Amino acid sequence: MFFAFLGAASNATGTVLQRKAALTVPPEDALRPRLMVDMVHQPVWLLGICGVIGAALFQALALVTGPLALAQPVFILELPLALLISLPVLQRSLPRSGWIAVGFMVTGLAIGLAFAAPTGGNAQASLARWIPALAVCAGVLLFSVSAARHRPSGPARAALLATGAAVGNALTAALLKSAADTFSSHGFSAFLTSWQTYGFAVFGILAVFLLENSLQAGPIAASQPALTLGDAVVSLVLGITVYSEHVRTGWWLLPEVGAIALIVTGTIHLSRAVPLTRELAH
Repeated sequence: MFFAFLGAASNATGTVLQRKAALTVPPEDALRPRLMVDMVHQPVWLLGICGVIGAALFQALALVTGPLALAQPVFILELPLALLISLPVLQRSLPRSGWIAVGFMVTGLAIGLAFAAPTGGNAQASLARWIPALAVCAGVLLFSVSAARHRPSGPARAALLATGAAVGNALTAALLKSAADTFSSHGFSAFLTSWQTYGFAVFGILAVFLLENSLQAGPIAASQPALTLGDAVVSLVLGITVYSEHVRTGWWLLPEVGAIALIVTGTIHLSRAVPLTRELAH
């Protein structure tokens, strides 16, 4: 769980830096390979990618040592961390309502994990479990990109692309868990011959591409809630359906639902507390 927190902090830093870089990209480069070319030429974007790489390393450590359903929800903290990290850039302070929203998210996450208590699961999964998971995730990705293409730049487009990025991130984490276990158990040669290794590389690159376009299309306040909540929810589902991980059900669902309500409420209010618009460009 500690490594997951470090991953969330690293990813939050990378997101803020990438958002700053994305604001300088011409709108006509959206959803085109040229966008990535423009990004690479910006030092602030390269620093942001270092944050993303650091997050991936911490994430791999978290996934090797714990269930997917436990490690990934911790990334919910990425939203408050991203907003708090961006405040010095904007030279602003967080209003009281923002701190309350942060408290809601942290409390909701703590309650949710305590009562759900994700445990168990397998280190690897059969192809029979992977095929439907890959098919559904790919379908959601295609739908979100298709819907985003028919909308102008703004919060709605940013949220749709962030949803696609969230699914890509969750699937990347699920594949990374398998690949990391292969590396840990059988060495580098087996890691290179595992299809999950190339799967997480492909979906990881796709998730970064969609995230860059989301940050270019609208403010972090529009993209980050969809990215944060979507990643946690999809990861939880993949942990249960692919790796046979377990969470408490029965009466435990009551506090778990309450925890989700706290997280959603905090996310919505926090995303509105600090209007992270094109001020990041200055």
